Amino acid sequence: MIEFGWQFFAVGIPAIIFGGISKGGFGSGAAFVAGAILALVVPPGAALGIVLPLFMLVDAVTLKPYWGRWHWPSAKGLMIGAVPGCIIAAWLYAFVDADVFRLLIGVICLAFAAFQISRALGWLTVRHMPFSAPLAWLAGMVSGFTSFVSHAGGPPSAVFLLSQGVSKTAYQATTVLVFWAVNWMKVLPYAFLGIFTWDTIMGSLALAPFALIGAWIGVRAHNLVPERLFFGLTYALLVLTGVRLVWIALA
Repeated sequence: MIEFGWQFFAVGIPAIIFGGISKGGFGSGAAFVAGAILALVVPPGAALGIVLPLFMLVDAVTLKPYWGRWHWPSAKGLMIGAVPGCIIAAWLYAFVDADVFRLLIGVICLAFAAFQISRALGWLTVRHMPFSAPLAWLAGMVSGFTSFVSHAGGPPSAVFLLSQGVSKTAYQATTVLVFWAVNWMKVLPYAFLGIFTWDTIMGSLALAPFALIGAWIGVRAHNLVPERLFFGLTYALLVLTGVRLVWIALA
């Protein structure tokens, strides 16, 4: 049972707006912070069920602005690889305790923040490599798995796309297309696993306008807002959220 009190909306509204901005204009890499933050006030499974329809809504309204601007070989490889990743995650989800997923989401938050901060400080570089279908499939499988369990498919895809040296807009368009497909892959398994409930549907409906606001801001901010500013705030949120989730899971 989800409590739709002030805490739900105080946490959910900014989280979903932030997720919509990330998906709409900044490559989806940090969009999963929305689900991670929401998992602070609702069970992880409920957070998954609430966020998926909202992300699908964002996908639907952001496909058109980026239509045809993606890197098709990368998009195709990532989508093919995501299929077994989602299947493996769906199988594991039925057996794993909620605290394990809290721990996994928290660790993903901290690992992605550490990776991006290391890149920004020049401690770590991602070299450009020629396109490799097997690498795309591998990245897609990891993305499919992490997307299924925590809506965190962006980071593995980001690492692969950065290695391809695609442009900022091609990177954004590729992630929009890939996660439009991946999110549809998750609908039936989520339904069979009982992740969707009446409460999650009501939560999604309540937060839907804010997902659209985030998507609208993201598309318009794509060429206006400095990436350093947006991602600086993202990394701070990821670290705080990751520490909190790991603490809850281990406690």
